[in-house]
Amino acid sequence: MYNNILIEQNGHVLTITINRPNQLNALNMDTILELHSALSDADQATGVGVVVITGSGEKSFVAGADIKEFADFGIAQGGELAQSGQEKLFSFIENLSKPVIAAVNGFALGGGLELAMASHIRIASSNARMGLPEVSLGVIPGYGGTQRLAQLVGRGKANEMVFTADMIKADEAFKWGLVNYVVEQDQLMEKANEIAGKILNNSGSAISSAIRAINANFQDGMNGYEVEIEEFGKCFGTADFKEGTTAFLEKRKPSFRS
Repeated sequence: MYNNILIEQNGHVLTITINRPNQLNALNMDTILELHSALSDADQATGVGVVVITGSGEKSFVAGADIKEFADFGIAQGGELAQSGQEKLFSFIENLSKPVIAAVNGFALGGGLELAMASHIRIASSNARMGLPEVSLGVIPGYGGTQRLAQLVGRGKANEMVFTADMIKADEAFKWGLVNYVVEQDQLMEKANEIAGKILNNSGSAISSAIRAINANFQDGMNGYEVEIEEFGKCFGTADFKEGTTAFLEKRKPSFRS
């Protein structure tokens, strides 16, 4: 079905592996479209509760965009490239109704780091290297990197990383809050699945509401507190709320997923 990604489901966890090892899993437009399709299907699938995204091999999560695809673009084409990519993949992931965990193995550069930052939770292997090197090519990050990096690490550190085009190691990424955890590479997927398992213990509908409320704080024209109030109220009309409160009163564990 797909040429550039691999799909594997284990229970309620769907793992998407970007599989272009000869190109260090670089993102071309075909891969972006395949990821959009797989994520869209996962968002609608009742049997999927958490999505994990990783890269094939041990060297690279995603080493960036496929430069040869846009090296001869003009201004209008460049703008369309960024807009299309953000809509189809990066903003799409951020606003997915189900949590997305990025399991970052090796290089996460340019579009690769932007993909990780669009995900809700990031875990890095100890050999991971992260950066936004776009200015060394005469361009800037175009898939949300200038915005999400500053949100995660602060303006000063984001300025430094973008302006210098330097890579940072996994331990520094953890220090700056760019990743949630750093583990050895052979423990990366185990850690991702451990976090996914904890998420799956909880209400899927409530987590979807939480994603919308948290994201609202970073969207222009949105009042995060008002969105939180609205989403909080909606929770009271869900089957998960009934199950969760009933289980609490009956002193048993809730059963949110069949």
